[in-house]
Amino acid sequence: MEACDYSATETLRDGRTVEIRALRPEDRAGLLASVGRTSNQSLYRRFFGFRRDFTKQEVNLYLDIDFASHVALVAVLKENGQPVIVGEARYVVVQPGQAEVAFAVDDPHQGHGIGTALMRHLVAMARQVGLRELIAEVLPDNIAMLKVLETSGLGIRTRREPDTVHVVLQLS
Repeated sequence: MEACDYSATETLRDGRTVEIRALRPEDRAGLLASVGRTSNQSLYRRFFGFRRDFTKQEVNLYLDIDFASHVALVAVLKENGQPVIVGEARYVVVQPGQAEVAFAVDDPHQGHGIGTALMRHLVAMARQVGLRELIAEVLPDNIAMLKVLETSGLGIRTRREPDTVHVVLQLS
């Protein structure tokens, strides 16, 4: 399956099913709605600063995925019969064999295993293209993200600084 066509279904801890699929150009409104459901604290943890609004250029960059050096997945739940984007995960290749990862799950849907599911699928995609490491910069108080990374089943190295936890995950 081509990365841009990726789709899989997962069962969450509460029994609901979530589709983990490739980000599509038509997901713009759904991603922005997800940001709208995300608290200032969660946005701060994702972007290392208080961000509620993004420029058109930033949104375009966020959605302009080539599925080679920049891969993005979304988590989609059915709510009231309608598909709703509730989370996203991505990696961006920073050097041969290594990519930086980032995740976000909107606040109403945190704690159900969505971040873990996104991580599992992102790792599978990274391995498929031969990446050896995933790296992440995480705020020390972002316990949920650190837990997703630490329980990924991958080899992990961390280096803590006062304002950042540097994480390296070994894929091979």
